[in-house]
Amino acid sequence: MRLDCNGDSGGGAATNNWGRPRVVDTILETEGLTKEFRGFAAVSDVRLQVRRGSIHGLIGPNGAGKTTCFNLLTKFLPPTRGVIRYDGRDITGMKPAEVARLGLVRSFQISAVFPNLTVLENVRLALQRQRGGSFDFWRGENLLRQYDDRALELLEDVGLTGYARLTAGQLPYGRKRALEIATTLALDPVMLLLDEPTAGMTHEDVDRIVALVKRVAAGRTVLLVEHNLKVVEGLCDTITVLTRGRVLAQGDYASVSRNPEVQAAYLGTDPTIAGGSQNV
Repeated sequence: MRLDCNGDSGGGAATNNWGRPRVVDTILETEGLTKEFRGFAAVSDVRLQVRRGSIHGLIGPNGAGKTTCFNLLTKFLPPTRGVIRYDGRDITGMKPAEVARLGLVRSFQISAVFPNLTVLENVRLALQRQRGGSFDFWRGENLLRQYDDRALELLEDVGLTGYARLTAGQLPYGRKRALEIATTLALDPVMLLLDEPTAGMTHEDVDRIVALVKRVAAGRTVLLVEHNLKVVEGLCDTITVLTRGRVLAQGDYASVSRNPEVQAAYLGTDPTIAGGSQNV
């Protein structure tokens, strides 16, 4: 099936590929989103629509503009032009902390934890920030313990209960990514943006993170950048393909993977002869 730039092959399906109900209203959208660096357009005229309650994948070859797009959505970069709306509000001119307080929270491509703090302390610090007490670490230990129960709940959610007293630097890579997701969840996000959550992981860790993303997506919207297309196929309701900073195609995995232009972008095939049976 051939898709245009903004086409969506989702149709009227009632559920996604692992049983979660589809929801049709839009929580995040962009119009004409563009970022130029000295005349080079890293992101160009991107129109993105993410449905509330869905898991939406953002994929593309290296250099396609995926992380730049993430940085624009979460306000770590200002757009050259275009509009970003979150939950009906124009957030184009907001700062990262402001959009995070609205419930739009991201993880990073490189695991971002405090290696010399314990796993529990990492999550507790995130809880302190959410409650306006980020400087509580200057106070007594007894005051900080009020956050422990919730921190332990979050660690249980991501499978790290047995690691609570270890320093974060002692964790293997896959567990560090799980810890980062726990600290992100401590901010009580409405929408979670995950930048390559399975990058550099073993097969066992990938399976663990996929199960974790499915679990934490309950009641939330997730937008993720991911290179592992098996992960994308198994997780995502809708996929947007970027190449050279532009939207190439959008739809479900089966339709996008048969798109000759997507095959050409990933495999270097000629889109005029690419067969429909190929997978991206």
